[in-house]
Amino acid sequence: MSSRKLAAPELASIEIQGMTRQAFMMRSAVAAGTVYGLATVGPFVSHAMAQEAGGDVDILNFALTLEYLEAAFYTEALKKTPGLRGEAKEIATTLRDNEAEHVDALTATIKELGGKPVAAPGVDFGGAFASGKSFLKTAQTFEDLGVSAYNGAAPMIKSKEVLGAAGGIVQVEARHAAAIRSLRGRPITDGAFDKPLDKQAVLDAAMPFIKG
Repeated sequence: MSSRKLAAPELASIEIQGMTRQAFMMRSAVAAGTVYGLATVGPFVSHAMAQEAGGDVDILNFALTLEYLEAAFYTEALKKTPGLRGEAKEIATTLRDNEAEHVDALTATIKELGGKPVAAPGVDFGGAFASGKSFLKTAQTFEDLGVSAYNGAAPMIKSKEVLGAAGGIVQVEARHAAAIRSLRGRPITDGAFDKPLDKQAVLDAAMPFIKG
């Protein structure tokens, strides 16, 4: 190959460590790219990256589903809950905006990893908006669930960047939970340590609100 003009000579100096299938695919794609150009092999590189990050993408899509659910909950609450005003309305507005930002951040991260973000599920919150009291009770369920879900998923995340991003979200979710608990006159925490939940436990808690 030394006598042949390279289409992308800058790729020739790239080294990819490891003996995994994904590493092999990446080395092959980079080698081909030096000859045929990066545009030609770009899809293969993206595919290899997506496979390498597959586990993290699945976890992020699971988190994204919960964030869709929370964003929809607060959006509907602000429209449908009678007598929602003052501090409760202010906090609900802040939480709605935070959850929408979480949706955007997770969607962007999944795409950056070469994955496909899941679609927003259909939702049905039943009688959660019948009164301010029922709204706050359901809100606490969601916020406590969100914190426990992130804590349960954290040990399975491979990428330290993804773990850092998830850590940034779960800290805000914990503040949400404390704020809602305070509005209900409840202790801001049930103890010094939060109980993590596995995926099935989270799904069991969330499924009654998901339709379609």
